[in-house]
Amino acid sequence: MKSWKLKGTTVSAGFEQQEAAVLRGLVSQLEDMLTARAEEAPQDELAELTGIRTGPTESPDDPVLSRLLPDFHKLDPDNPSKEDLDSAAAMRSLHEPELLDAKVGVARVVLDTLPRDGGKVQLTLEQADAWLSALNDVRLALGTALDVTEDMPDELPEDDARAPHLGVYHWLTFVQETLIQSMSS
Repeated sequence: MKSWKLKGTTVSAGFEQQEAAVLRGLVSQLEDMLTARAEEAPQDELAELTGIRTGPTESPDDPVLSRLLPDFHKLDPDNPSKEDLDSAAAMRSLHEPELLDAKVGVARVVLDTLPRDGGKVQLTLEQADAWLSALNDVRLALGTALDVTEDMPDELPEDDARAPHLGVYHWLTFVQETLIQSMSS
């Protein structure tokens, strides 16, 4: 990847073909997961009449989706009351559709601005913010799938199935950090 550079109100970088393919693949997978979750939302007659969408009342079973779509209301794990459970369900139902829209939207910005065969990416500051959000979501998803922790070494033994994917995780971190640095300069 050729470094991100800020020029006026535009941020640009260059991506090799393989880098673009990896990033597009990860973002597409994430977009598919989020879209599938959105399509699972219950059909609500009142929502159809008012235009206010509702989402699922329970958190996702998938650990990756659960990380991307956290609970909006924390429960006491030792003693969740019925009132707390009802509140958590209502908060999720109200806010998850909007969160899904935002996450799918930033994924779409990356897919729309990253050439399939690599090359120069030129972003407005608004698009760069979307890239930062999408990169963060992809890193969270991949980090959850790989069980990345703070005390995990930078490299894993070759016989660890996660080893090649950890390199991708570190590369995504580099892409995100350099984009932040260029926007901050």
